[in-house]
Amino acid sequence: MHQHNKQFISIKEASIWASNFLEREVSESNISYLLQYGRIKKYHANSTTSLDVNDLRKYYKSYHANQEQDWKKKLGDDLNWTLSFNNLREKDTTKHVHRLHPYKGKFIPQLVQYFIDSHTDQFKKEVYFQTGDIILDPFAGSGTTLVQANELGMHTIGIDVSQFNCLIIKVKLANYDLSSVLEK
Repeated sequence: MHQHNKQFISIKEASIWASNFLEREVSESNISYLLQYGRIKKYHANSTTSLDVNDLRKYYKSYHANQEQDWKKKLGDDLNWTLSFNNLREKDTTKHVHRLHPYKGKFIPQLVQYFIDSHTDQFKKEVYFQTGDIILDPFAGSGTTLVQANELGMHTIGIDVSQFNCLIIKVKLANYDLSSVLEK
């Protein structure tokens, strides 16, 4: 088995390397996400987190170059690849309040918005929800559906067995007086 020489780099260096490799911005937060969720192995040296650039290269080559083709082989050519939101950076898929807590079971707000907003396309041929409608989410999780529906002027009812999840949802959906925050 071939062993490569490990080339340890910092999260900041990994961000710069990945941005150059992919020819698009890859933030330090994106790299931290890969480490946090075990996509890339994390190393510790001198009390700093580092990673092997070879692991990062392997991840991006296998993940981005072949992902769409692999899924189409498994599921067929009628796969709507745009619903993968593969083109979005992690900071875009955890926009505003969705970034408050790293809830592992959440899905991205763009996916919810795709299904509940008023657009139609080749795959979504009808609009099912309108402003003012009520959406029930019996497995609310971290509240992604509730927040997105709220943004679109819909009313929501969310239920979750986890009290912690319910707390996250309350924080995300609370009305805040932003002008008073800015004054202080």
